[in-house]
Amino acid sequence: MVYKSTTMLTKIKNVHTLIWIFFNIVIFYMLYAVIQDRIDIWLWIGYGLVFLEALTLLLFKFLCPLTIMARKYSDSTRENFDIYLPKWLAKYTKVIYTSIIGIIVLITIYRLLT
Repeated sequence: MVYKSTTMLTKIKNVHTLIWIFFNIVIFYMLYAVIQDRIDIWLWIGYGLVFLEALTLLLFKFLCPLTIMARKYSDSTRENFDIYLPKWLAKYTKVIYTSIIGIIVLITIYRLLT
């Protein structure tokens, strides 16, 4: 049973980390796009993906559903028990990326108005 828990937790950590990397690519493309004034379909697709992520977090009381799944296989209280990130980054990911998205929104509005 311990083996199964470890295997499942590892699978969840792998998936969670891949999704985190994917959203990094999306968010940093969005930042690049607004800085370069490339208001294109990919920017709007990025907004849609970020909106779906935000909606998911709202529905799950600001917890990632993968974190909830991982809790079934670990009683760790570490911020990074469910993802392959340094502890400090796992702890502050939402704050960091919400700030970056805020900057993207502000630059997008500026670009659309000028």
